[in-house]
Amino acid sequence: MTRSFLIRGLLVGLLAGAVAFVVAHFLGEPSVASAIAVEESGHAAEHAAGLVAEHTHGEEAPLVSRGVQSSIGLLTALLLFGAALGGLFGIGAATAQGRLGRLGARATSALLALAGFVTVSLVPFLKYPANPPAVGDPSSIGRRSGLYFAMLALSVLFAVAAVWVARRLRTASTWNRCLAGVGTFVVLVGVAYAVLPAVDELGAFPADVLWRFRLGSLATQLAVWTTLGLAFGALTERAAASPAVAGDRPLAAV
Repeated sequence: MTRSFLIRGLLVGLLAGAVAFVVAHFLGEPSVASAIAVEESGHAAEHAAGLVAEHTHGEEAPLVSRGVQSSIGLLTALLLFGAALGGLFGIGAATAQGRLGRLGARATSALLALAGFVTVSLVPFLKYPANPPAVGDPSSIGRRSGLYFAMLALSVLFAVAAVWVARRLRTASTWNRCLAGVGTFVVLVGVAYAVLPAVDELGAFPADVLWRFRLGSLATQLAVWTTLGLAFGALTERAAASPAVAGDRPLAAV
């Protein structure tokens, strides 16, 4: 069963990566181009003011052009990311199967996708949102990346703790157990937000460009998780209803 779920997750992950590419292309890439233009105009102003020495002879052309980065490069990265995430999603769905009460395949998949989006994408994003080119001190990128992944790791640990708390309340109703788990997660995330240091290196970067970039970044992640939740649930329900598929325990439709 786990093998079939894993393969299904990989395939759906590729679809999710393709959908995310479309979203990133139309919502994210225009703001990236605007950010690069802001960065280049700033460098031009520094050169004009004599603050930066000219290095026209020593500069090297980038290994990958901007056109390739925004097209085939972005598509390849999102397909690989989607496939990897889809594989993990498939394993998680196989583990959750039959353990969420009477939830069917679609509802189980949707719930897993919602939990994954909140835990892996939304919580770290709200504390350390994505920044476009020209934002942030290059010398602090290691620190900023470390803080982001620390928040990501904590968010996953908090989600595990929330599930543990909910499962411990065996005598409580399902609704109260859910509230206890969600409350635990929210409180722990709030503490982490208060303890971890803030990062503010925006400077004079245009607010509208920054907003569009972050909106596109979050929309791309939402597209991945939404596609995973909807497509994986539909395929699992269809596979469970087919007598030709062995190893998939039938799930009630929702």
